[in-house]
Amino acid sequence: MPRWPEPERNSTVTSLVVTNIGTLVTNDPTIGAGALGVRRDAAIAFTDGRVAWVGDSADAPAADHGVDLGGRALLPGFVESHSHLVFAGERAEEFAARMTGTPYSAGGIRTTIEATRAADEPRLEANVRRLLNEALRSGSTTVECKTGYGQTTRDELRSAQVAGRFTDEVTLLAAHVPPPEYAGRADDYVAMVCDEMIEACAPHAKWIDVFCERGAFDEEQSRAVLKAGVAHGLIPRVHGNQLGQGPGVRLAVEMGAASVDHVTYVNSADIDALASGSTVATLLPGADFCTRNSYPDARALLDAGVTVALGADCNPGTCYTTSLPFCIALAVREMHMTPAEAVWSATMGGAKALRRTDIGGLSIGARADAIALDAPSYLHLAYRPGVALVREVWKDGVLVTPGVAA
Repeated sequence: MPRWPEPERNSTVTSLVVTNIGTLVTNDPTIGAGALGVRRDAAIAFTDGRVAWVGDSADAPAADHGVDLGGRALLPGFVESHSHLVFAGERAEEFAARMTGTPYSAGGIRTTIEATRAADEPRLEANVRRLLNEALRSGSTTVECKTGYGQTTRDELRSAQVAGRFTDEVTLLAAHVPPPEYAGRADDYVAMVCDEMIEACAPHAKWIDVFCERGAFDEEQSRAVLKAGVAHGLIPRVHGNQLGQGPGVRLAVEMGAASVDHVTYVNSADIDALASGSTVATLLPGADFCTRNSYPDARALLDAGVTVALGADCNPGTCYTTSLPFCIALAVREMHMTPAEAVWSATMGGAKALRRTDIGGLSIGARADAIALDAPSYLHLAYRPGVALVREVWKDGVLVTPGVAA
């Protein structure tokens, strides 16, 4: 279970019933209407950190503690399946340059590598804690965290160890870009990652990732990294097709990756590959917003039957936000997703990208991770962009944000 830096919990409460929910999103079509499993005037009961009951508010069972939502909406906690939180420094000047016309390339990552290597471990840990608290306040109750700004065995190992103090969803992204000392020698760096770094870091990670992109690693190099990770028990993920069309999407499907992330530039063969496989397409509209890149064609992916997730992609260079509500609004406005599709993708879609069945929804037996909005419906996440609508957050059935008492 993720170890969050949340406010102190009340450990005496073992059961909770939330009543007078205006719109309850369960993501379970057997409980409510549509893909979101929506119920109106609903109630939900949590017992020992799990969902124990869902039904009409008038039929709510007794519990140790009760909350009246006053007609507000209740949703599953957001599942952030793509973040880069272990780093030092910032790149605001780079962002400002992009806004005046300098195009984004993968090379800016090297600035963060230098700062991260120079930072001590307490500083890295404090930064992760700060960003996770920020993400929690905007409704993210599960967060995946990547390494990738160390790029020596020592620095990738400590990055994985720092991330693992907060989440079990740790991704080894040693193959982010070739570091400065390997400039022009990407093959040598890949050999070091495969022969040394993965073996050292694998005990502290769950996933293996690679940036398969121009300016980073080509298809052959990326395949080698993923195979080495699999050989050490790690599950593949891929950064692919962010800056242009390329082999990333199809490599991810070939390798049985849980997710391929960005998916901004795809062709019909890429979409067909995703539709015929189990790899989730994780879209990161915040990164496209912050780089003035094109947005992914979410409509084409969804219409083809591809499973889509939404991530915030918090990182210091190309998307310094932890807000999935912001990304939901972008997905609806810029990627032509419906509000329901965007909310599903930021909850159940993220869970599928992490191959989790215990989060992302509020079915009976699921983890009691939920968020209350200061609004009557999930529609307001797109309808009121930029407004801090997340009012209360429950993690494992316990209130972890200081929301206003109902």
